[in-house]
Parts: sequence; C-alpha cells; structure tokens
Amino acid sequence: MGSFSIWHWLIVLLVIVLIFGTKKLRNIGEDLGSAVKGFKTGMKAGAEGDGSAPAPGTGEAPPQVTTAAKKPDANTVDVEAKTKT
Repeated sequence: MGSFSIWHWLIVLLVIVLIFGTKKLRNIGEDLGSAVKGFKTGMKAGAEGDGSAPAPGTGEAPPQVTTAAKKPDANTVDVEAKTKT
C-alpha cells in the first residue's frame, strides 16, 4: 500500500500525454527550464554583488523616486476607501 509500481506511473504518464499532448508538455518544459536558468543567473549575480548600491566610480546614478502626479490614464478609476461606522 506504500508507493506505486512502475506500471501505475506509466499509466499516469500516458493519461497526461493524452490529455495535454506532447507539444503543450514540451512548451511547459521549455518555460520551466528557462525560468530555472533565469533564477540561477539571478542568484549568481546576487552572489557576486548585493546589487543594493552601484560601486563608486561606475557612473551609474541610483533610481530616482518622484512625487510629481502623473496624468491619469483614461482607463484608471480613482476611488477613496472609507471606513464603516
């Protein structure tokens, strides 16, 4: 009653292939592989430098935070949250 045998797993795999198809499964595998690769490169870049501040003398300015109001988008709805009393 513990783990499934190899025949159970082969039947499950066959049902999954029949439901999704091989092309869809290949695309999912490629997307997952590229996500893992991007995560690894991000972790490697993070390990080389913490990325919080550029090194002095690199000429890169830190990102600026502006408080100027932007022109509202035509699709944006501005609402105000009120508390119930």
